[in-house]
Amino acid sequence: MESIWLEYGWTLLILIGLEGLLSADNALVLAVIAKHLPDDEKNKAIKYGIFMAFAFRFIALFAISFIANVWQIQAVGAAYLLYLGLKHVIKAKFGKENENVHKDDEEEAKGKGFWPTVGKIALADLAFAVDSILAAVALALGLPDSPLGDFGGMDGGQFIVVVLGGIAGLILIKYAATWFVSLLEKRPALETTAYAIVAWVGVKLAVITLAHEDIGVLDHHFPHSTLWTLIFYGVLVGIALLGWFAPGSKKSGESSG
Repeated sequence: MESIWLEYGWTLLILIGLEGLLSADNALVLAVIAKHLPDDEKNKAIKYGIFMAFAFRFIALFAISFIANVWQIQAVGAAYLLYLGLKHVIKAKFGKENENVHKDDEEEAKGKGFWPTVGKIALADLAFAVDSILAAVALALGLPDSPLGDFGGMDGGQFIVVVLGGIAGLILIKYAATWFVSLLEKRPALETTAYAIVAWVGVKLAVITLAHEDIGVLDHHFPHSTLWTLIFYGVLVGIALLGWFAPGSKKSGESSG
């Protein structure tokens, strides 16, 4: 039983770290999209952006049981996380040497007034909220069942991990986004690392989907097996270490290559 709680605790720490990096990237995107506005409007747009990011992530918490119980949603979620993560990784690794990953966001926002810019920020916030809840559910569903019974349509322990991860995301985007942004400036490879982890979490959600009783491509118990657990966390730690120790060869504020 003790090993179960260690796995739950380890997963929660990973989720909080991932939420922190996603929150920082969310904050970076807000700044990039609002960059073209006059200073007073820019500050107001960013404040609106933080409020909407907070609201969307809070609302996303109510989608937990729906995502956790419908394999079709899990399949779409897995595909989305893989697409999102790989798109950023490929763009960072094979894009132009000095091209910022969020250059498209800036270019699209240029020339737009205040409210169109706020609308663009809202769409970005919504996408990050979806990323956040999907990543949390994917990590939690791979955990063994806890002795806490069912809650919210899923295992109580898994539900608590998702909720705590979601709350951590809310706190981080409210209070710690600036610190994470400065960390990304010092270690720009961490942004690519975060999206590589998102893609790997997408693989985990795909494994969970393929092992669903209605699909049966993989054994139903495989996502909870010791073998898959070791593979998943081994690769995840490997990605994190590579990102942390990767040289920060680009200028501050730009993504790694």
